[in-house]
Amino acid sequence: MILVLNCGSSSLKYSLFDSAERVCARGLVDRIGQSESVVVLERGGERQSHTAAIGDHGEALSAVVGFLQEQGQGANLLEGIGHRVVHGGEYFVEAALITESVESAIAACTPLAPLHNPAALEGLRAARKLFDGVPQVAVFDTAFHQTMPPRAFLYAVPRALHAEQGIRRYGFHGTSHRYVAQRASELLGVDLDALNLITCHLGNGCSLAAIAAGRSVDTTMGLTPLEGVAMGTRSGDVDPALIFHLARSGMPLDAIEKMLLHESGLLGLSARSQDVREVEAAALDGDQAAREALEVFTYRVRKAIGAYCAVLGRVDALVCTGGIGENSAFVRLHILDGLEHMGICIDRVRNRTHAGREGDISNVDSRVKILVVPTNEELVIAREVREVLAGSSSASAL
Repeated sequence: MILVLNCGSSSLKYSLFDSAERVCARGLVDRIGQSESVVVLERGGERQSHTAAIGDHGEALSAVVGFLQEQGQGANLLEGIGHRVVHGGEYFVEAALITESVESAIAACTPLAPLHNPAALEGLRAARKLFDGVPQVAVFDTAFHQTMPPRAFLYAVPRALHAEQGIRRYGFHGTSHRYVAQRASELLGVDLDALNLITCHLGNGCSLAAIAAGRSVDTTMGLTPLEGVAMGTRSGDVDPALIFHLARSGMPLDAIEKMLLHESGLLGLSARSQDVREVEAAALDGDQAAREALEVFTYRVRKAIGAYCAVLGRVDALVCTGGIGENSAFVRLHILDGLEHMGICIDRVRNRTHAGREGDISNVDSRVKILVVPTNEELVIAREVREVLAGSSSASAL
């Protein structure tokens, strides 16, 4: 079995996969470090939830281990553990078996992901103590986009910033983009290396990727997940001088950062909610701010799609995924309607019938296939763990 761990600054998500890639158990420990942490455990369609005082990620993982042992799934059954690591910098182009040097490289990327990489390090260190001898593998959000050429990843700033501080565009949601691209290949019956795709991961965080012959050649997120299209609470692209203007007006840098990360996007524009369902309902009720929030959101995504059509030249398929991309027929229609001149023709009826499930929503006349593909980042991590362990075994045999 493969245990997949995703550690946030105050949370730990886990999924346990068997050899047939079935989920045997999954769950979440949230509000780590608070007096009443929330522990959610799921197995066999049954869901348990309770509160407990959990001080750190080690205690959170101990709670998970206790649950698994109660279910007869102890550490002796584990082949490996996969850790989602948000930032791998330029160190990693693929998943890696965690060694002392790999752990040091993850720590070296902390300035690029100060909220995420420290949590991943806490998780892997806790796992090492609890699962002594079980191989651990780091799977990086940024690795899939390391195939971007310099023209896509370099910022037009002094070159020394890249050489000395690693300042460049990295991209995120790599496991999601990788999964849906491969799944699109399977659905279309065409090898991935023969396809040009635009993948749209639209959730609370949003990013698009241009994929040529199975390789990411551009993506909307950059040095951090703040760059790109508008999102649930993140602003996406703004004029950098906005920050100087607000700072000179007396707004502290910490407050500016908080605003751009947590108070902008759909939430900031609608002055109501970051949940697209609530914003949609308000817009349909005549709320002007909600309507404009959705117009900005869908316009920015549509503009990015147009840019990636220019980047790729030929587009074989466009893939929608993430909580919004999979479930909101309203948003998909408002993004894609009107792109017929680029060969992207959505079928309105098919679009309405594919809420949260896989399928083709393109019109029969569309040159570009439009697919809805629910993402499965945990499965990608489990698969990459097995690939790394198989490669490690082969290398040992040699």
